[in-house]
Amino acid sequence: MTHFSWLDYTIFGVYLSASVGVGLLSARGSKSLGDYFLAGRGMNSTLVGMSILAALFSGISYLSGPADVYKNGFDFGYVMLAFFIATPFAAVFMLPKFYQSRFFTAYQFLEERFSLSVRLLASGFFIFRVALWLAAATYAPALALEKVTGIPLWITILASGALTTIYTALGGMRAVIWTDVLQLIVLFGGQLTIMMVAAGKIPGGLGGVWHTAVSDGLMDLSFSFSMTERVNFWSVLLAAAFLHLVQMATDQVSVQRYLSAGSLREAQQSLWIKLLLLLPVLVLFYGTGLVLYAFYKTHGDPLAAGLIAKEDQILPYFVVTQLPAGLPGLLIAAIYAASMSTISAGLNSMASATVVDFKQRLEIGRVESNVQQVGNARLITVIYGIIVVGLAFAVSVMSGNLVESVNTVMGLVGGPLLGLFFLGMFTQKATTRGALIGCIVGFVALLALYLYQNGAFTTAKPATVVSFIWFSLLGTLITLMTGLLTSGRSATSSDRRQ
Repeated sequence: MTHFSWLDYTIFGVYLSASVGVGLLSARGSKSLGDYFLAGRGMNSTLVGMSILAALFSGISYLSGPADVYKNGFDFGYVMLAFFIATPFAAVFMLPKFYQSRFFTAYQFLEERFSLSVRLLASGFFIFRVALWLAAATYAPALALEKVTGIPLWITILASGALTTIYTALGGMRAVIWTDVLQLIVLFGGQLTIMMVAAGKIPGGLGGVWHTAVSDGLMDLSFSFSMTERVNFWSVLLAAAFLHLVQMATDQVSVQRYLSAGSLREAQQSLWIKLLLLLPVLVLFYGTGLVLYAFYKTHGDPLAAGLIAKEDQILPYFVVTQLPAGLPGLLIAAIYAASMSTISAGLNSMASATVVDFKQRLEIGRVESNVQQVGNARLITVIYGIIVVGLAFAVSVMSGNLVESVNTVMGLVGGPLLGLFFLGMFTQKATTRGALIGCIVGFVALLALYLYQNGAFTTAKPATVVSFIWFSLLGTLITLMTGLLTSGRSATSSDRRQ
C-alpha cells in the first residue's frame, strides 16, 4: 500500500479547509428562501455556467472518465459531444418555460401545466434519483483515498458527508456556486498536470499517446446500429442527447442554478458559456485516460498486476506513485473537494424540492417567518446529508464501473421525467391522467428491463438487451406515447394551461 508523505497530508488538509471556508463564508446574507436556495437571483452568467459545468465534471468524472477510457476506449468521450445537441435545445425551447412564472423548482411548472399530483410525483422521483447519484459522488473520493492513503473507506465517507453537509446547510446556494467555481479551476489545472507528467514519460510524448490510441483501436466508434452495443455512432447521435437533457432540463440541481441567474438571458448565456468550456475540459478528462493507457502499456498495467482492484482506481494510483511530493495531496484533495461541491449542490437541491414542492405546498395556511423557513431548510439539508452517507456504503456493490452505474440510474428515473416535461411543454393533448400514467409506466418498464438484464428473473444472467446509454431515450418515448394514449380526447382547463 502506498501512503501520502507528511507534505501531502498537510496540503490535503489545508485545501479541504479552504474549500469548507469558502462555503462557510457564503452563509452570510441567507435571510430568506430566495437567498438560501437561489442566491437572491443575482448570480452572473459566468459563475452559473462554471457551476453547471462543475456539477457535470465532478469527482465521479475525475475518477471514472479516465478509468472508462483506460478500459473501454474513448467511446464515452464521444457521448459527451452530444451536449452540442442537448444544450441549444434546452436553452431555446425549455429554459424559458421555467422563467415564465419565476419558479423556485422545476416541478412547479408541472403543477401549473397539469396538477399538484404530477408535481409531487416528479419532485419525488428527482429526490430518489439524486440521493442515489450523491451516494456515488460520496463513494468516489473515499475509494481514491482508501487506495492511496490507506484510510479506511468508512472513515472518508463519514468525513466527506459531515463536512459537506455542514457548509451546505449553513451556506445555501451561494456556497454551492462559489465552491463549484473553485473546484472547477483546481480540477482543470490538476488534470492538465497529470496529463503533462504522464506524457513526458511516454516515448514520443503526446504524439506517442495518439499513435498508441489509434493503433490499439481506442478511438474507434462503431457505425453499426445496435442497441445492445455499449456505445456506437447511432447511440451518440440519437440517445446521448436525451441522457444529457435529463440532467439539464428535468434536474433541480441544474434548473436551480439557472434560476439563480438575474434574468432569462443571463441563464441562457450561462448554458452557452458551459458549452464553450466543455471542449477543453472534455479533452483533458477523457484525454487523460488515453495518456494513462499509453503510460501503463509502457510501464506495466497495475490492474493486470493486481496492484489495484478496479479500473476506477487507476487515476489516484498514478497520482500517488508518479507525481512529486506535494502534488498527490493537492490532486487527491481536488478529487475529494470536487465531490464535496457536487454533494453540496445535490443536498441543496433536494432540500429546495422538499421545502417548496412538499412542505410549503402541502402546509396550506401555515405562515412562517423567513428565519423559520431558512432554519427548516437547513434542518432538511442535514437530514438528507445523513441519508446520502448511509446510501454511499451500498455503492461499492453496484455492478459495472462508475460511468455505467451513474448513467443507468440517471436513465431509469430521468427518462420518464424527461418524457413528463415533454408532455407538459410540447403537447396540448396531454392531461393529468395521461401524465401520471405515462411517467409511472415509463419507470416500471425501464426498471423491469434493468432487472431482467441483471438476472433478477433467471438464475443465469441473460445477454444485454439494451445498452445503458439508451435508457433515457426509451423512458422518454414510453412516457410520451403512453401519456398521449391515456390522456383521452378532452382535457380540463387546468390540464391545457401552459
